[in-house]
Formats: sequence, C-alpha cells, structure tokens
Amino acid sequence: MNVILKTLIDITETKARRGDDKFQFNQQANYMTAMQTVGLRVNPIPVSLTNEVGDVSKLGFGTAFKGEHRYWSFKFSYEATSGITIQTLQADYDLVPIIKDLKETATFKNAVFRTLDKKDKNVVFEFIE
Repeated sequence: MNVILKTLIDITETKARRGDDKFQFNQQANYMTAMQTVGLRVNPIPVSLTNEVGDVSKLGFGTAFKGEHRYWSFKFSYEATSGITIQTLQADYDLVPIIKDLKETATFKNAVFRTLDKKDKNVVFEFIE
C-alpha cells in the first residue's frame, strides 16, 4: 500500500546531523518527525520526496492557504495491510511540533502539523494503489 503525505511544511531530507549546517539540520529534523510519526503504527518505506511551487487551493489544505505556495509530497509504502487509515494518520499527526521558517512560503500561526483544523490544515494524506 502507498500513501502520499502532502505538506506546506519543509520536510526536506538532507541527512544533516548535529554539528552540520543548522538550517539543513532543522529540515532533516522535520523529515524525521514525519517519518517517526507514521512509524508509530507501521514501518514506512520511503519511495519519493519532492517539493514544488503551485496552486494549493485544490489540494485539500486549510482555507488559510490559497494561491501559489511551496509544498512537499512524501510518498511512502508499508507492508501491513491494515496498519493505518486516513483518520489514524490525521489523529497521530495533528499538533505534532515542527520547526518552521525554513523553505516554506506559507505562514503558520503555530509550529505544528495541523490535520484536523479546516482553516489551518497544513498536511493532507492520500492512499494510492
């Protein structure tokens, strides 16, 4: 099973570690937060991670985010046939702390993943075959 996580938060995988460039370390920290959060239920297998700038109005983000913004698409697979649902992912990710003010173009009130708030939702999930 494959899942695509789309977010307005910079989750760039840089492989930076403590002592490396702080900006890249913070990007890596957000990536690890995204991986570890889904890892609470299944063992994610990363497939791809891209970012692009485009109109986010129809991607399912909150009403606070309109027009062109940078967003990240993280595709991962997992082996369990019934390990997660969109509802469990939304519940697990909502209000998880992140580091903001990296390469995002969207502005967030709080430094957290938001999945349940209609206005401030900055993460959406999609299951694909």
